[in-house]
Amino acid sequence: MTYDCSFLSDLDLDGEVSFDDSARESHAADWVAQEAGLGVTPDAVVWPASTADVATVLEAANDREVPVTPYAAGTSMEGNAVPLFKGISLDMTKMDDVLDVRPDDFQIDVEPGVMGNVVDETAAEHGMFFPPMPSSANLSTIGGMIVNDASGQKTVKYGEVGDWVLELEVVLADGTVIETGSKAVKTSSGYNLKDVIVGSEGTLGVVTRATLELEGLPEQIKGGRAVFESMDDAAEAVFDVVRSGVDVAKIELIDPLAAEMANRYFDTGLPDGSMIFFEFHANHNVDEEIDFFRTIVDSHDVAEFEIADEERMDELWRARDELAFAVQQYDPDLEPRHPGDVTVPISRYPDIIRYAKDLGEEHDVLLPCFGHAGDGNVHYTVLVDPDDEEMVETAEEIYDSIVEKAISWGGTATGEHGIGMGKQKFLELEHGEGGVQAMRALKAAFDPKDILNPGKMFPETEAEGGRVELPSGVRSAERD
Repeated sequence: MTYDCSFLSDLDLDGEVSFDDSARESHAADWVAQEAGLGVTPDAVVWPASTADVATVLEAANDREVPVTPYAAGTSMEGNAVPLFKGISLDMTKMDDVLDVRPDDFQIDVEPGVMGNVVDETAAEHGMFFPPMPSSANLSTIGGMIVNDASGQKTVKYGEVGDWVLELEVVLADGTVIETGSKAVKTSSGYNLKDVIVGSEGTLGVVTRATLELEGLPEQIKGGRAVFESMDDAAEAVFDVVRSGVDVAKIELIDPLAAEMANRYFDTGLPDGSMIFFEFHANHNVDEEIDFFRTIVDSHDVAEFEIADEERMDELWRARDELAFAVQQYDPDLEPRHPGDVTVPISRYPDIIRYAKDLGEEHDVLLPCFGHAGDGNVHYTVLVDPDDEEMVETAEEIYDSIVEKAISWGGTATGEHGIGMGKQKFLELEHGEGGVQAMRALKAAFDPKDILNPGKMFPETEAEGGRVELPSGVRSAERD
């Protein structure tokens, strides 16, 4: 179905509106959806310049029941920004100002289109940083991070992005502007709507301003890598380190296949083995913490242990940061199928790594594993020949099996990428029928006409024969 969005030309906006084919096609997909050929071209693209613009567009779209899909940098991993039902792609990247920095309060106010690296560069001028920043900071916006509740390499010490969000300005589906949270570091006033918006993937409202908490830059930063005899040793070492309470800021696991891919992509000279990269942040006594760490990992058959200088550390983290690109470029005849990001309780981390690698060997497929090991997160994918239907089907079965196993062990289908289009079928398995019904009721309360990012988050349902009936006021996804 195509929507008549000509009304956008009549709105009093400071921002831009485009109906051009090139603009619309460039907003048809995010990174992974584009690779998979799953794009849907919207009927119009709007670049709002202010909260007032966002409110005006949403009010007009809601009155006409035109779908609106928020769009940021387009780097999401689960089709979160694909305008499945066409309508309007609301591109937030023009709202990219740093509004205020308050060093005495360790706070920064930003618009949603600000790139992550700009936040850290601005904070650094005041001797501070934004601790939960994902490694994709130079590719993703703060707004996108908030609505996906993103996290990164430092989550083991500092937590997720949502843990550092203090206050949000949000525009609801009907154009109502609300403020949630507080600039105080704690509040118990009313419902916690801020945390409802965090991780909502643009289905409940559009974030137009965020107050983020900052941290002082650590005086001491040291890191390196440890290479182990086997993946079991590496994963068990991670569990032991976390269980022992080592104050590590980053601890990333890389399997031998992922290391080989990194070497081929940037010739980093990583050894052929299972390894962890690590980093410590402290204001004093960092060497004592490293000694504690080494005592633990030495008990897990360490073949090599290195404390790197600053230049070497930059090289190591570059290898880790760009692994997704290395995986994509590894073999011109193969492509990664559906990147996974399950997270399990830390005691189960060795088990989920072992389970994934065993599946890869059993089916004789390339299945690299790497990830934010300290918080139980593993990224994985299966490389397939896209023209080999049997191979693609096997890859999907492996992917599903790993997700289902993670959930059965008390984990989650997604540690940081969100549900989007790709993980809808696991929502009920993880949260139960009642939990999903409660989420649907919340969606109905915030967005009764279901115009905000429709077709995301929830499993597709029908009025008859579906597993979960849509609450009153929420339309079925069957629009065309």
